[in-house]
Amino acid sequence: MTVTVRPVTEAVGAEISGVDLRRSSDTDFAAIKRAWTEHSMILLRDQQLGEDDLLAFSRRFGELDPPPNQERGRISPPGYPDIYVVSNVLDEKGDPIGALGAGEAVWHTDMSYLDTPPDASMLYSLEIPESGGDTWFCGMQAACAALPAELHRRIEGRRIKHDGTYNSGGYLRKGVTPTDDPMAAPGAWHPAILRHPGNGRATLYLGRRRNSHVEGYSKHESDALLEELWAHATQARFVYQHVWKLGDLVMWDNRSTMHRRDPFDGAARRIMHRTQIKGTRKPVAFMA
Repeated sequence: MTVTVRPVTEAVGAEISGVDLRRSSDTDFAAIKRAWTEHSMILLRDQQLGEDDLLAFSRRFGELDPPPNQERGRISPPGYPDIYVVSNVLDEKGDPIGALGAGEAVWHTDMSYLDTPPDASMLYSLEIPESGGDTWFCGMQAACAALPAELHRRIEGRRIKHDGTYNSGGYLRKGVTPTDDPMAAPGAWHPAILRHPGNGRATLYLGRRRNSHVEGYSKHESDALLEELWAHATQARFVYQHVWKLGDLVMWDNRSTMHRRDPFDGAARRIMHRTQIKGTRKPVAFMA
């Protein structure tokens, strides 16, 4: 079979077909990696991956990070600590087998509260509800390129605080003290506009909205500026909505995308396995 790449929107994402990830060649992988670098998010449907298959493919991109510390700690399948379970399903004791429940997960970039965030994340569908639970992706390189000149000027050369207090589902991370003060919150400062190390493009890097702050501004000024940035970045022209099917594997670049999840019926079952590729360098500011 021949690997084919089809963009799903102009701003972000491509669907790749013609490859079985359990037995992909070096040539296949090179094409997949090029598509990921170019389009920031890739989709491969109809995959049949066990835990070992998912890990083997993930590790072709680099060293893996451990799962994030979510509301119930780090939850992984037995024997697979590098896989993170995203699920609302309960075990025989009534405890969730994964994290993030069935509610909405707001726009965010994975673990951007770290000094060196993960380069990429993968999500593989094992069980999905009949409706809901769609994942949305936002192309932050396209959003950056379309920034109005005045808005660009106000953030050029500045950093944004990325908060690690709450996860994207709104849950307090295990072991973290709650706060709504950006200056007191745990997290990292990153360039508002970074240079993507793979393709050299300028990328708007917001992370998540809660507890964020733009350096050099008062809280009132920063909040107003962030509202403008978020309204711009999440316009429909920069967004792709992914409706899940069984066997879908989606991989996204955390340096050049944001993502969110729709809520779904809590009585339905949704089980996803996720891996993430360890960051190789701290985000670097884009210098024109």
